[in-house]
Amino acid sequence: MSPRDLRRASDQRFLSVAASLTAAEWAAPSLCDGWTCHEVLAHLVTGCSLPLPDFGVALARHRGGFHAANTWLARELAARRPPAALLSDYAERSRNPRGLGRAFPSRLLVGDHVIHELDILLAIGRQPRIPAETLHAVLRTEVTVPNPFVPARAIAAGFRLRATDTGWTWGDRSPANLHVHGTAADLASVLAGRPRALPRLDGSGVPQLAARLTARGR
Repeated sequence: MSPRDLRRASDQRFLSVAASLTAAEWAAPSLCDGWTCHEVLAHLVTGCSLPLPDFGVALARHRGGFHAANTWLARELAARRPPAALLSDYAERSRNPRGLGRAFPSRLLVGDHVIHELDILLAIGRQPRIPAETLHAVLRTEVTVPNPFVPARAIAAGFRLRATDTGWTWGDRSPANLHVHGTAADLASVLAGRPRALPRLDGSGVPQLAARLTARGR
């Protein structure tokens, strides 16, 4: 499946899962620091529809940089649009992204959308049902493609990674490499800088991986 088709299929699957969330779940904190699950959904809608000049205005207004602008945009949209309306917006706009959504390659968007899905589902204790093909595409992108917003490649450097549920592996077998293994979803979330799943990972490299995430979070 091409990255574009994979993104579209993944977005449709996410919509079917997200439609079952309760009001309390949407209001709960997500794995994105300081964002509710509702605000993560608003961020996804913004990402596939906001014109680039409007994002430039948000950057200029919020001098905290990219994250501060994204936070303001997500909160502002979430305050105006309830989850049901945002899901309708996402169903319409994710098919043919505009603005910010056209500025990034599809394989990066697949990763961004899946990680935010995990930000929601893992935070509220729901078991992700993301196909192995999709998770493998996300993991491959994380460990091989430089991304200034999600430094997963740097986080993964020096580790031998293995997804216990899908068989995905990465990293050579050098004795110097430390082993980390867990489900593909947990690995993808941790590599994206979310420490919530760290207790579910095993292997000799978990303490070092935790220390690396802590250092990057400072």
